[in-house]
Amino acid sequence: MRQVEVAVIGTGWCGGMRAESLAKSALVDKLHICEIRPERLAEMKALTNPASATSDYQDIVSNPAIEVVYISTTPEPTHYPIARDCLKAGKHVLLEKPIAMELAEADDLINIAREKGVKFTIGYSQRFNPKIAWAKKAIKEGKLGKVVNVMVSRHLSRSLGSRIAGRVKLSPAAMESTHDLDFVFWLLDAKPVKVYSQGAYGYMDKLNGSYDCMWNTVNMDNGTLVVIGGGWNLPPSYPNYCATWIEITGTEGSLVLDDTSRDNWFNSVEGGTQFPMSTMPGEHVDHMYAGQMGPETIHFLESVLLDNDPVVSPEHARMVMESYLAADISAETGDPVDLPLSNHSLSLLADMIAAKNSDAA
Repeated sequence: MRQVEVAVIGTGWCGGMRAESLAKSALVDKLHICEIRPERLAEMKALTNPASATSDYQDIVSNPAIEVVYISTTPEPTHYPIARDCLKAGKHVLLEKPIAMELAEADDLINIAREKGVKFTIGYSQRFNPKIAWAKKAIKEGKLGKVVNVMVSRHLSRSLGSRIAGRVKLSPAAMESTHDLDFVFWLLDAKPVKVYSQGAYGYMDKLNGSYDCMWNTVNMDNGTLVVIGGGWNLPPSYPNYCATWIEITGTEGSLVLDDTSRDNWFNSVEGGTQFPMSTMPGEHVDHMYAGQMGPETIHFLESVLLDNDPVVSPEHARMVMESYLAADISAETGDPVDLPLSNHSLSLLADMIAAKNSDAA
């Protein structure tokens, strides 16, 4: 198998893990990194020994030798312009969620990828969680019969929640439950037709006016009832801690997935109770990667080299985006919202965004 030149734009928490995974891969001929913070750029240069390191992503765009680009930038409004430029340059792109801030932007990226004939995927790493992959296999094989309902409860520590909520005006549904909406729709191989959501204020209210948690009820076109709750206000006990509980019930069986990381419990005199390997993307552990993001990173590279479709299509990511936007509208109005979004719903959404921008100013 041939090797390719690869770039990572944005080498913070997630981008740094992707860059380190790529630096270790025999599929990578040369690694290029882009980071606007000088101290982080120097740190990643020392860690990954890239062929080039720059603070200007246009250096990546204009380099014809780079075939594959991973975009892990923050804040999230940077996703669309950087992804657009990379796709227009004919590069294969893995973009962290969200796919865009507006549906029109998502449509534009999807159309450019089609026109250029390049691979384009979104970083929904939970599909690479072995427990969720097994659930997909079990449902596909009919072990549960007809799936009647799915419940997901995901909660983050407020230390991580504060970092996320402090950088962008997006809800828990858009930033956290988006992962669960993605993999549940994938598990069911079905489409959402109605969303009803409610949120509760607490710790995050003073930080950026965000809900501490949102619970979303989704009716699927195959009759399955989905309930997804997400929050980011757990006590700041262990950095970046994430606890998830999943229940799937069918006519012939049920499946409960405990992803609360209680099986990795380290207690020390100095640090107290800690939960290693308890973050959503996972982490590097010496010679291996414990978690989802490492395998996902290499999967996209292999998809390019083998000319296979990535496991996450951008069209699916757009459907997820439309669903969490519906959740935001529903939580604001108190009414269920039909999918696809109507002109009336899109008008309400535009008013909500304008009001948030006004408050921020």
